[in-house]
Amino acid sequence: MPRIPRDQSFDSTLALLFDPYGFVSKRCRRYGADLFQARLLLRPTICMSGPEAAELFYRRDLLVRRGATPGRIQKTLFGRGGVQGLDGDAHRHRKQMFMSLMTPERIDNLKELTAGSWSVYAQSWAAKDRVVLYDEVQQLLTRVVCTWAGVPLPEPEVRRRTAELTALFDCAGSVGPRHWWSRLSRKRSERWIEDVVEGVRAGRLDPPEDSAARVIATWRDLDGEPLSPRIAAVELLNILRPTVAVSVFITFAAHALHRFPACRQMLQTDDGSVEHFVQEVRRFYPFFPAVIARARRNFEWNGYRFPRGRRVMLDLYGTNRDPRAWDAPEEFRPERFQHWDGSLFNFIPQGGGDHKLNHRCPGEWITIELMKASCEFLANSMDYDMPDQDLEIDTRRLPAMPKSRFVMSNVRPRSES
Repeated sequence: MPRIPRDQSFDSTLALLFDPYGFVSKRCRRYGADLFQARLLLRPTICMSGPEAAELFYRRDLLVRRGATPGRIQKTLFGRGGVQGLDGDAHRHRKQMFMSLMTPERIDNLKELTAGSWSVYAQSWAAKDRVVLYDEVQQLLTRVVCTWAGVPLPEPEVRRRTAELTALFDCAGSVGPRHWWSRLSRKRSERWIEDVVEGVRAGRLDPPEDSAARVIATWRDLDGEPLSPRIAAVELLNILRPTVAVSVFITFAAHALHRFPACRQMLQTDDGSVEHFVQEVRRFYPFFPAVIARARRNFEWNGYRFPRGRRVMLDLYGTNRDPRAWDAPEEFRPERFQHWDGSLFNFIPQGGGDHKLNHRCPGEWITIELMKASCEFLANSMDYDMPDQDLEIDTRRLPAMPKSRFVMSNVRPRSES
């Protein structure tokens, strides 16, 4: 039986922090294998990359999520007790709650709200000398998703709630003051949404029947009991936070339109090309670098032994650029998605496997539609100038982002004819 290659360092945590998107794939190439073992936060971890590794990672009989996610991520990004940490029947039942919100009609409604907000925001940007797209889209999406989810958002609170929701994903992977700000924002956001949940249950708030606030506030788990107010708040934030996080992908889409001007012309002349463009942005640009599970039991895979309880990390970014699955993966080619086979394991920017059964993000469809609405507006409904700025992608940051956060000037909305 071959031994899993081992990273040379006693502990590789710092190496991961300095290169979160390339850490796994670079070492897999170095060791000539799809996996290697390293110590991360002093804990032995098997790191894997590639479509075959992804298929293994989503084997529910072999790997589980409970107890795998580091506490600093639970206390910021996910929240304690949410669907990301469940397995088996409990996970499938809780996942049904989220899937019930992802009907075509509800997603279309969210897309329409987003398109309308782009028009409003573009008009306001026209009066400003410069706008930072990443920051502006965070606020735009906060307003939109709260309206869509049935969460009241008084105008004086918009800026504050935007900052708190953004901190849950934009600062979660940081160290020092930014990480502590993320933890504080988690506490404040959960208190805010607990009040919403309790307001729905007490009849003080009356959101639509099919809204996220109503569905989550009234959902009953397998034991027949409603979710506790805190867990319900965690799950409602699992709707709000990822939607605001689409601002990362939208900023990358604007970056791609600037860097690859032929794509802008393509979107202006070919209505069917926007989805291919959006998917290539999601494949090409760095979003979330990896996901973590642990071995349910002792097992072997491709001759390698996985001991029970061992933490396992799957490389999302490297898998999306695996040359065995993608021709010229370092090149930006939207047309590649004309012939993509729809594999559940070679294209995993928001997780792999089946949406209903595995831990693949149920909001992936929302991400795609909001990006499509945003790209169509950027390409067809507004003009803007690009002042001097640093558009290099900072891949030491989580999430990665152009260093300038994409600055626009002289924004000019196009009048409808």
